[in-house]
Amino acid sequence: MQLAYRILIHTPLWVWPLFAYLVWAGFQGMRPRTTTIQRSLIVPAIFIIWGSSSLVSRSQNTVLPLVAWLAAALVLGASGFLLAKPFELDHTTGEIKRPGSVKPLVRNLTIFALQYTVRVIVAIDPEARLTATIVGRAVGGAMTGYFLGRTVALLRQYYRQRQADLKISPRPQ
Repeated sequence: MQLAYRILIHTPLWVWPLFAYLVWAGFQGMRPRTTTIQRSLIVPAIFIIWGSSSLVSRSQNTVLPLVAWLAAALVLGASGFLLAKPFELDHTTGEIKRPGSVKPLVRNLTIFALQYTVRVIVAIDPEARLTATIVGRAVGGAMTGYFLGRTVALLRQYYRQRQADLKISPRPQ
């Protein structure tokens, strides 16, 4: 119990608002919604920045963490791109309509838990530091790649639909 307490009090303060936002965004994703393209990019931006930030944190004497990050980013980037779900576009407002799903909440909490656990292990167990760093970089690369892939797929579909709508809609004379 004392270890859990020490972990919680040594957790940086910025982690808790991030956690609260990810939970809130996950619950929002459980219901159908209409949103702007810009707003739909907030959570991906958080995860891309967070995943990329692991590259600039403490340097290692080995290249393994970087290889783990790159491999995970490539694999999950392709997956994020190929598995992105299509959405409906409101032609008049430019907003996208998304169905509700529990997946964003599960995804957000899983990624947060993985990152948090890895950071705790790195902080408290010097023996496991290299392994935890490699796993942490792989998780960071995976989330960066996944969200970059999804973002590219989302923007691609959005702009293709907008272009198609402009070609189809009658032009004012």
